[in-house]
Amino acid sequence: MLPTRLEEGKDPAAIATLRVTHTRQFPLRLLQFFLLFLIIGIGGSFLSMYMIRHFGIYNVAFVQSSSSRKPCFQRPAVVENWFKAPSSLLHSMSDVELFWRASFVPRIQSYPFKRTPKIAFMFLTKGPLPMAPLWERFFKGHEKLYSIYVHSLPSYNADFPPSSVFYRRQIPSQVAEWGMMSMCDAERRLLANALLDISNEWFVLLSEACIPIQNFSIVYRYLSRSRYSFMGAVDELGPYGRGRYEENMKPEINLSDWRKGSQWFEINRELAVRIVEDRTYYPKLKEFCVPHKCYVDEHYFQTMLNINTPHLLANRSLTYVDWSRGGAHPATFGKNDIKEEFFKKILQDQKTCLYNNQPTSLCFLFARKFSPNALGALLDLAPKVLGIGN
Repeated sequence: MLPTRLEEGKDPAAIATLRVTHTRQFPLRLLQFFLLFLIIGIGGSFLSMYMIRHFGIYNVAFVQSSSSRKPCFQRPAVVENWFKAPSSLLHSMSDVELFWRASFVPRIQSYPFKRTPKIAFMFLTKGPLPMAPLWERFFKGHEKLYSIYVHSLPSYNADFPPSSVFYRRQIPSQVAEWGMMSMCDAERRLLANALLDISNEWFVLLSEACIPIQNFSIVYRYLSRSRYSFMGAVDELGPYGRGRYEENMKPEINLSDWRKGSQWFEINRELAVRIVEDRTYYPKLKEFCVPHKCYVDEHYFQTMLNINTPHLLANRSLTYVDWSRGGAHPATFGKNDIKEEFFKKILQDQKTCLYNNQPTSLCFLFARKFSPNALGALLDLAPKVLGIGN
């Protein structure tokens, strides 16, 4: 190696020493530079986290240069993903996937966000909703306090206008046959879709022939203040009650557990989850409660909840029906029945019932069955008699 200009004229031993010194100084300076860079980086990171935690300040240059990106510390957006209601009711989930998703339950009951409890109105229908105009009046002005779900035949295409509360409120549906387990499947499907919105706290099952007989404010107050859910679960003697029990349902269901009640119910979120997640009683009822001997929609939920949570049931329905005319189905009311006296009989002359263990004369919030030709008369009387549409 040729000597450099600084090394010219120097003793060879000195030159060797100088070269060794330079060789050792280079990695030492590199290490010092690396340590300085590391200290600056760590200090900057701690400073950034301090500013974000205490002042909510993000890297302005980063935010401005990439407005489409969200800072990773934006916690509310992460929480929102867990409770935000689906933007569309249409999905491709199977019932197994849907029920699994709907059965998610927070273990901490206090919510880390503002939650306004809503009523989920679930309509189980073959097709059209002839009473829709009356329901439109009922819901008007209470948009943040309710949700609507409609289960119809898969072949039915609803044509509600965008201004309607029923617009695009149809859920993915399947055929439901009277007296068959497919009817309970439809009800569970409604509950499961409604459970996807964590704001839904109360769940009301209705048919296309149901109407409200109280205004929305009374209904909301009645449900929100009740300590119980409204499902009839009666131990009925005779061929239409205990006579429908099948010994093969043991050991999951004993004769002493067997109950009967109305298909039309109102339940809270806890009971809705229990119905959706059930895999214990469903197989027994599906196999042994079959038409002409047993009608599963009158026994399945009633028996299951009587076994698991009898202390949460008011043991009555909120939907008025008239069985006085006899037959397998209740009376149907047409336009000639819709008079003030008719509603006075329902609203004033009904028997006293219990509400939160106290006697009350307000026992029904809904009624059925009403034929389509009754709509005009109902709309005329609703403001005066029902307090709907004032």
